[in-house]
Amino acid sequence: GRAAVELLELLGFEVILADKVCCGRPMISKGLVEDARRCAKHNVEALKDYAEGKIPIIGCEPSCLLTLRDEYLDLLPGEAVKSVARQSLMLEEWLVKILEAGRWSPRQQHSGKVLLHGHCHQKAFDAFGAVEQVLKLVPGLAVETIESSCCGMAGSFGYAADTIDVSLAMGELSLLPAVRKAPDDAIIIADGTSCRHQIH
Repeated sequence: GRAAVELLELLGFEVILADKVCCGRPMISKGLVEDARRCAKHNVEALKDYAEGKIPIIGCEPSCLLTLRDEYLDLLPGEAVKSVARQSLMLEEWLVKILEAGRWSPRQQHSGKVLLHGHCHQKAFDAFGAVEQVLKLVPGLAVETIESSCCGMAGSFGYAADTIDVSLAMGELSLLPAVRKAPDDAIIIADGTSCRHQIH
């Protein structure tokens, strides 16, 4: 989050940290729909004026941000929630938009290799391509996407005693072996918090 704020400010944008609460995704995953609905109501109230003013709502964690774009439409009625959903973008989706509008171009030279793992929500919503697109524009950066399915963590699934073996087996299908084979100086990129936990 801090790095995202630094980047956006470096690009000349004012960053407003909205007064929001949990997106509600953890509650949804456990069947606690009314708890999730309360979170959604709070967040839509906190974000609707920005959305209606066409200010982009930018997030870094795919599960959180894409909950605003998808599940909120099922949890709440009204135009405000639709407006929030329309204005919600992953950081890299926003970077692609301003890149295409000619408002930014990567100039900083980097060297080295990046291994990239896609979060399940990004893949499901066809939002992963923006990550690859932005990284491949950085001069000198060699980007390799790991051909992987779910990392196996899947929120709290990987932490539970009765599912940890399945979680680790999923990670071992392709993601974790690719990470172990990576050069010592390679950068491993995974947007998902749970994905990063599994890799660690």
